[in-house]
Parts: sequence; C-alpha cells; structure tokens
Amino acid sequence: MLKTVRVIFWVAVIATALMQVWDEYQGRQWQKPLHVALYPVNADASANVDAYMATLQEVDFKSLEQYFAREALRYQLSLHRPIVFHLGPGIKEIPLAPPALNANYLDIIFWSLKFRWFAWQHQPTLGVPIDIKLYLLYHDVKTHTRLLHSTALQKGRIGRVNLFAAPAQHAGNTVVIAHELLHTLGASDKYDLNTNAPMLPQGYAEPYMQPLYPQKKAEIMAGKIPLSANRARMARNLDETIIGRPTSREIGWAR
Repeated sequence: MLKTVRVIFWVAVIATALMQVWDEYQGRQWQKPLHVALYPVNADASANVDAYMATLQEVDFKSLEQYFAREALRYQLSLHRPIVFHLGPGIKEIPLAPPALNANYLDIIFWSLKFRWFAWQHQPTLGVPIDIKLYLLYHDVKTHTRLLHSTALQKGRIGRVNLFAAPAQHAGNTVVIAHELLHTLGASDKYDLNTNAPMLPQGYAEPYMQPLYPQKKAEIMAGKIPLSANRARMARNLDETIIGRPTSREIGWAR
C-alpha cells in the first residue's frame, strides 16, 4: 500500500512539472495574450500602506499593458495586446523573502518550493485563467528610503515585487513590475550584480550608438540609463525604457 502511495505521489509530481513546462512553452509561442494577476500586499502592516492600497484601481496599471503592446509592435509580434493585467484583492500574508545572495543551492530550492506553495494557496480567482501571479509588496515611504531587490521565478511564473506605497512612486513602480514580469518569461538581468551598472552591450538600449553616451533610454532588464562609462541613473517610468533585442529573444519575441 505504501509503495502504491509513493508511486501515485511521484506520478502526480511529474505530471504537474510536465504541465508547467508545457504551459511555459505555450506562453512563449505568443499565440494568445498572457493574463497577469497583481495582488497587493501591505508589507509593513502600515495604516498608510492600507490607505494607499485602497486607492489602487486596475486602470492604474494600463500603462503596463500599453508598454508591452508598444514594444511588441517594434518586434512585429502578431498580438496587439500580448499581456493583460488584472488587479486582484489584497493578500494579508507576506510571501517568504528569498535567501541571501550567498545562500547555498538547497536553500534556494527550498525557498522556491515554499514560494510556489504560497502562490498556490493565495491566488484569488479573477474571472479569467491566470498565467502569471505577481505579489506587489507595498512599503511605507515614511519608513523606507530604499527597498530590497524584488524576485521572480520562471518556474511557476510568480514574482515577489517590492514597491513604494505613494502616488509619486507609481511610475517607477511600473518599471520594477515590468522587469520582474519579464523574469517570469525567461528574461535575464542585464546589469552587473556587483555594481548594478548596465552591462555593455546587452544592458544598453542603443549599444552601437555613436557617441555611446549619454544613452537616451534604459534596457528594461538593466533598469538604468547609462550617462557615461561610470555613471547611470534609474529609469523614472516605462517611457524611459525599451525591451532590447537580447531580452526579446529570451522571451520568444525575436529569433
């Protein structure tokens, strides 16, 4: 009996993994729009954050849809609206933070499994099948001047996104959301993990521009606009970013 239970368990695990691989493959074919759920989370248990979250509306995230539509057009994608965003209800529980950068491989695997379990438990229905789930962890601007790096997983297509709870920060927040969303689609970071500086050429919006500096826009997976060989500034909004060709290849938009 115990052997039968083990066999059934492993068959279920393998079947689930194969279904996820198939779903990821289908998504990268871009034959239909991907639906993204945005679940706000009060990361500070703050009344200020609760008040800000209460003002959020789905229309506030239309700039993200417009951004991906604009960039898809540049790559001649057949879909005019490749990604659709849905604002879900607030989530009371905070997803577990990822381990430190120097954590061992097993710690990272266990965290990944716990995060995927969290997402399975916290996915309020939104009326459409959801392809990607992003948990938007809002922080009080009165107590935070900097935020930890956000994290997203391609396996499971889930993200844990650290954001500021302030209207003035919304445009910058959308840059972070777009960046993490692209991670769930297989895009890699295009900045140096030690210095946070955009990598040349893949982290530059126009890597072959002459003169090279100052760049006019940021590659979304680098997040910063290079102004000189040793100076760059954060993109303030989505209009200051593009999806570069290396990233477009990673997500299946270009060959």
